[in-house]
Amino acid sequence: MAKTRNGVIAALDIGTSKVVCFVARVDGQGLRVVGIGQQPALGMRSGNIVDMEAATRAISSAVSTAEEMCGEHVREVIVGVSGGSPASEKQQHEVVIGHHEIGERDVRRVQQLIQLPAETADRDIIHSAAVGFSVDGSTVHDARGMFGERLGVDVHLVTAASGAMRNLQVCVRRAHLEISERVVASHAAGLSSLVSDERDLGVTLIDMGGGTTSIAVFYEGHLMHVDSIPVGGEHVTKDIARGLSTPVLHAERMKTQIGRAVSRPNDEYDIIDVPLIGEEERTRPNHIPRSILVGIIRPRIEETFELVRNRLEASGVDKLAGGRAVLVGGACQLDGVPEVAAAVLNKKVRTGGPLRLAGLADSTGGPAFSAAAGLLAFAQQNHAVAQFQPQSVDLPSSRIGRIGSWIRENF
Repeated sequence: MAKTRNGVIAALDIGTSKVVCFVARVDGQGLRVVGIGQQPALGMRSGNIVDMEAATRAISSAVSTAEEMCGEHVREVIVGVSGGSPASEKQQHEVVIGHHEIGERDVRRVQQLIQLPAETADRDIIHSAAVGFSVDGSTVHDARGMFGERLGVDVHLVTAASGAMRNLQVCVRRAHLEISERVVASHAAGLSSLVSDERDLGVTLIDMGGGTTSIAVFYEGHLMHVDSIPVGGEHVTKDIARGLSTPVLHAERMKTQIGRAVSRPNDEYDIIDVPLIGEEERTRPNHIPRSILVGIIRPRIEETFELVRNRLEASGVDKLAGGRAVLVGGACQLDGVPEVAAAVLNKKVRTGGPLRLAGLADSTGGPAFSAAAGLLAFAQQNHAVAQFQPQSVDLPSSRIGRIGSWIRENF
């Protein structure tokens, strides 16, 4: 965990529209948020950094605000990854164990077999975990302590583009911080927003951000699939600006204050005023019915969920995801979005938000802050299931280390 000497953990969620830093203190009750920093994102597009200097300023400002609030100095952060086109890779590996009791050493042998295919050499491994075991071809929940001839492990890898990850690392370091962990934002949002029954029975977590919509599928308590599409709330705003010929700032205000994704009976008679681009001194009002605004918003929201549905069907995990979806992210707060999602995805849909995290105010406890809260949940969770880190395999090299490992495995 990214914990300082004084027992605080820092999480940094770098999105397209905002940068959020949560600082939490570990106590007997778990984690309590003691510092919060939020800044508009700069130098970001569709989750990727396009201006290094501007992104570094936004990161520094968000972290500094959180530090001032809690009176602590942050050196390391757990970073949420929303760019780099996160994607899933499934692998199956098997080793011969010779009928002895399966222990951690056997699991590490399988760990050493994990590698990215040659066609994905330009991607980094963000997350890797065992999602299933088999002993002599029979599926088991956990192979440790069992006996058999062959040990098989199903591994789920989450990867992202190396260039985007390198840019992210450089910006964080320029802000005088070190990255202790990288977690895909949709994975983190699921850890904070889903209840255990949803993760066990199957659920699709849809994180609707400003520039991207990310997908995470959970089943039997494991993260089974991630994906993302480069469409988010900013695209709705630009559709409104283009369609009504109004400034982008006013289009954003209209979207959040009076926008809807579904029509209501009185929309034809509800008249709204729309300033036009370039009219600094308005000589006459420009009035339109709200139904025109709804007619611009709904097609983009429908398209977003159609892309999500197509990605789930193409990946083959739609059945694992079950009949339930949870929406998080700032863009999901638009009126009518859950109704459109339910109709397009043919699932039961609810809006989620951070659960079981003390210290969050109402303004920072909504769906838009699910990923930041989930980064803290990731730090807190118990890594009882084998966690694979192929990029940094730590094996005992000294005699004392080998003896210590033998004692731990056998006693």
